[in-house]
Amino acid sequence: MSPGTISAASGQAGIASMALWSITVAVLILLLAIDIVLTRRPHEVHMREAVGWSVFYLALPVAFGAYLWGVFGGTTAAEFFTGYVVEKSLSVDNLFVFMLLLAAFAVPSDLVQRVLLYGIVGALVLRVVFIALGAAALRSGTWAFLLFGAILIVTAGKVWAEARKGEGPKVDIDAMRSVRLLRRFVPVTGDYRGFRLVVREQGHLAITPLALATVAVFATDIVFAVDSVPAVYGVTEDPFLVFVTNAFALLGLRALYFVLQGALMRLRHLNHGLAIILAFIGVKLVLHWAHGIWAWVPEIPTAASLGVIVAVLLTVTLTSLRAGRAGRADRQAEPSAEEAGNRSVPGS
Repeated sequence: MSPGTISAASGQAGIASMALWSITVAVLILLLAIDIVLTRRPHEVHMREAVGWSVFYLALPVAFGAYLWGVFGGTTAAEFFTGYVVEKSLSVDNLFVFMLLLAAFAVPSDLVQRVLLYGIVGALVLRVVFIALGAAALRSGTWAFLLFGAILIVTAGKVWAEARKGEGPKVDIDAMRSVRLLRRFVPVTGDYRGFRLVVREQGHLAITPLALATVAVFATDIVFAVDSVPAVYGVTEDPFLVFVTNAFALLGLRALYFVLQGALMRLRHLNHGLAIILAFIGVKLVLHWAHGIWAWVPEIPTAASLGVIVAVLLTVTLTSLRAGRAGRADRQAEPSAEEAGNRSVPGS
């Protein structure tokens, strides 16, 4: 590849025809409509319901990947599965922040589904915008690969530094500009009013805490889109594959939230793994840019990328579980205050 050019995949429309794009978008809208119908009545989600939908949304990308393999070949399918694994691992980090936001706003358990749905729809819209911007940047020249790689490497450094300090995702509602702006110009009700975002009180319009929570979730979606889209462009340059990997990763978040609600807190090394994955993809993008200028610079194949990403995720999961067991053992070994006092008193 010569300087100022890009691969055929990014310079053209990609593998998807207009018909495939139309069918994919129609199916996505149908799935979102089903989610809206399922959440129209406030109710608390039980584990059986959450697991069922999680299995369904995990089976969808597997079936779609098999379709890509049969129609477009193993390389395209490998790019899709690698991009999906990257996006799914990053989306789990989204769930951490969503969990903190829902707790900070004290969202009732029967309204959690709707807030998550709003967040997923907002994330999909933002992904479409960022994917289009990314595709336009790639068409303008190989400098975009260097830019995307730099963004991911810097982000990886920040995530790793926070993980080393033992700092997980933090949420400061009062520091969020979007929330402060709403509170300054619009009165907020003191309680939730079901699914209603806007109500009329004493002749004046007011927003509910549900509206504030929704705006806060949407604001965090912007931050996640900045990292997520460059990451998947590091795996594939095809806008269609970038879109479907994001869509499949986001669709199952609502159900996955309830399945992993307890387990998320035990994945204490997840951020370490995400930092490594982001740095790895950033380096892959930089090498891809350099290869276009100096042909002797090696590139990282998609199969190797998938292997590294899966290995990192498995490693941090195992180390998190091991650290959790060690922590529980230490707590059980510590004597209680009463036992310590009894031991220090002779003849007790």
